[in-house]
Amino acid sequence: MTTKLPTLPSLQIPFNQPFATGKEFDYIRQAISNGHLSGNGAFTKKCQAWLEAEIGCHKALITHSCTAALEMAALLADIQPGDEIIMPSYTFVSTANAFVLRGGIPVFVDIRPDTFNLDESQIEAAITPKTKAIVPVHYAGVGCEMERIMEIAENYNLFVIEDAAQGVMSTYNSRPLGSIGHLGAVSFHETKNVISGEGGALLINQPDLMERAEIIWEKGTNRSQFFRGQIDKYTWVDVGSSYLPSEINAAFLWAQLEAAETITRKRLALWKQYHQGLIELEKQGKIRCPIIPQHCHHNAHMYYIILPDLESRTTLIKKLKTNNINSVFHYVPLHSSPAGQKYGRVSGNLTVTDDLSSRLLRLPMYPSLMSEQIELIMNTISQFLSSQ
Repeated sequence: MTTKLPTLPSLQIPFNQPFATGKEFDYIRQAISNGHLSGNGAFTKKCQAWLEAEIGCHKALITHSCTAALEMAALLADIQPGDEIIMPSYTFVSTANAFVLRGGIPVFVDIRPDTFNLDESQIEAAITPKTKAIVPVHYAGVGCEMERIMEIAENYNLFVIEDAAQGVMSTYNSRPLGSIGHLGAVSFHETKNVISGEGGALLINQPDLMERAEIIWEKGTNRSQFFRGQIDKYTWVDVGSSYLPSEINAAFLWAQLEAAETITRKRLALWKQYHQGLIELEKQGKIRCPIIPQHCHHNAHMYYIILPDLESRTTLIKKLKTNNINSVFHYVPLHSSPAGQKYGRVSGNLTVTDDLSSRLLRLPMYPSLMSEQIELIMNTISQFLSSQ
């Protein structure tokens, strides 16, 4: 049984529709009955075990957000004031904020024109004696070129922290996203494929970071070691914060993780419908559709199209809204933002970022989206472009 959460009344087709499997409410009741609502209870452990098995990381720690997981990664990477962190400008603010909070300096590098991922060919030119880490962002659940990125990191002794916020159930060369770098972070925000409203997880792939990660996760204390009977009392031993989600969030997430394969299949079917239906417009040169490298298996996190220019994108958004269809553009590049200019710097030029970010349009995508609704969306796009 599946349960749809309420739709937005003002829109026939919202951009996003949070999806529930139907088991979430039963598991939340169980969590309440268990009498343990704070973090690190039975449902927390189930979720972490699933992530460790599915992704193949040494340790997974679920968090109250992907932002929290990235902040933990910055602590584990020992980011100090003045350290530089290479990342794309075309990403969410949390990718940069996590490091700026430690005094780090984001160094923005351009993206690839095919996948919108960090352009690995421009990383070495951005490296200086102050460089501490590389943060590849797997845009739309499509893997960055991780083999080359890891090779560069090894040559220059750099940390690699995968921002796999959009990457649950995606792989690069058959390896799950988030399992390749030293650390990874995933998101369970309601706009992602697998959700808990707000939520995330830190994935630890370097075994010697596991003990400290757990301490940071529990407010800088060795509380988990105490409950395992490894020490006779727990105390404050390191920096940290309250990064755990409640058991209610973990209970909701567990229902989603159980259904992750089913959710992914549904999304992939919708993605393929879009792709097959819009390919003719791409052949006519009116739009560009997503490009998925053969060695990447994606999770259908989003479907987007690239319009000829900013004006046509703006006009199409209005046209779709007139037809009760809500579509959105994505990130405003961080290097052009006030905080990005204050806290970061640019390496090279970001012409691809500037160009594609102004032309990308995201279309509605969620498991309960119906085939007939996709047809309506595609027909509206086709009619609009035919009139241009």
